[in-house]
Amino acid sequence: MQQEANRLLQEGKTIAFVPTMGYFHEGHLALMREGREHGDALIVSIFVNPTQFSPTEDLQAYPRDLHRDARLAEGVGVDMIFAPEAEGMYAKGYQTFVNLETLPLALCGLSRPGHFRGVATVVTKLFHIVKPQVAVFGEKDYQQLAVVRRLVEDLSFDIRIIGVPTVREKDGLAMSSRNTYLSGGERPSALSLFQALQLARERVRQGITDAKALIEEVSGLILSYPLTKIDYVALCDPETLEDVKRVDELSVMALAVWVGKTRLIDNAVLTS
Repeated sequence: MQQEANRLLQEGKTIAFVPTMGYFHEGHLALMREGREHGDALIVSIFVNPTQFSPTEDLQAYPRDLHRDARLAEGVGVDMIFAPEAEGMYAKGYQTFVNLETLPLALCGLSRPGHFRGVATVVTKLFHIVKPQVAVFGEKDYQQLAVVRRLVEDLSFDIRIIGVPTVREKDGLAMSSRNTYLSGGERPSALSLFQALQLARERVRQGITDAKALIEEVSGLILSYPLTKIDYVALCDPETLEDVKRVDELSVMALAVWVGKTRLIDNAVLTS
């Protein structure tokens, strides 16, 4: 991959990069279409990164279908797929990790300790391997995007990071590879996340900006559905991810909710 990247750069081409864990859906394809607009060569990685999964999470069960992914990627103009094995990315004796001090101490980082250390490490490695000038990430995982932007700034990567809005199903459910885990009976409860964010937007439009009041009402709506368990409902600063007391000029409401055995995330930007 590094040899191919060097060849492209020597030819004067701009590399646009979309890192993924595969099992593509329309959300992934939207990232690739965006990347196609920003580079001469579009490279996509497919790697289910073991260092961002805890021992109790779904590393082995995470859906995989490389041949299907390759067909979908080719259909939107991807030039190259980089699909390494874990043994190649983390050879025997591997011991170097990238860790951010404060951004992982909020939202998903509270219930998934070590997750963002794994994310920051694999993104750093992929950037060094693929050598992009532009990299594209989805806004659905707001904290991940914030971590990557901070990483690029702090470590002086010469890479432009582009965020792409969340792509949703027709019923509003944010597209995710983990949606395949949902049973037919769980799907209606999964819609509680989108409906909760819509409720928050409506309440802010009505002038309710107090964080406690918004969180309580949103939580009540989610828990009114069967099979739901809240990991977190938070109103936070869009850059630091620290909790805020009220919706300011720009705030983010972020959700993580278990629906049965499936953990789903979603978010919305709120503005007063």
